[in-house]
Amino acid sequence: MARYTGPIYKKSRRLSFSVLETGEELKKRQYAPGQHGPTKRVKLSGYGTQLREKQRIRYMYGLNEKQFSNLFQKASRMEGMAGVNFLVLLESRLDNLVYRMGFARTRKAARQLVNHGHIEVNGKKVDIPSAEIKPGSVIAVRENARSMQVINEALESNITAPAFVDVDKENKKGTYVRLPERSELNGDINEALVVEYYNR
Repeated sequence: MARYTGPIYKKSRRLSFSVLETGEELKKRQYAPGQHGPTKRVKLSGYGTQLREKQRIRYMYGLNEKQFSNLFQKASRMEGMAGVNFLVLLESRLDNLVYRMGFARTRKAARQLVNHGHIEVNGKKVDIPSAEIKPGSVIAVRENARSMQVINEALESNITAPAFVDVDKENKKGTYVRLPERSELNGDINEALVVEYYNR
């Protein structure tokens, strides 16, 4: 299955979950999309609940099905809790860290910045959004992209950076200080359901 490129608000309403993590998508209409307006939601089975949670996380981080599955398999081979390891690997992706540092307003915009070669890691250009970044790495906007309006607007929007990244807005660079803790990540998702989905 290819990466989803359709309307995010519609997808958020379908999943009853803010894919953008802002809650904006569900403010106006808190019911599923469709021409008949608010309708009674069908009660999900155990499998349906697991599938919906997987889809919530997948759309939030913007991965296609194969990438998502491969990353989960990698997380399950690591020591510790598979679900937490999985979220840490997702947060360690370059596109996600560019978003977390506030260089882009959404993960989709962050992915585009990386794809177009506007981001460097430890002084070297990296244009692979899925690149796994190690703690201690310095992520910066490249010199020729520092005047881009989209980056400046994102930095001016005062998005609060989480504690696991340290951002220098003036010089448009940041450091991935350490691996995130579960308590610092989205509390509305239940990674245990994803583990159950893949282990069924």
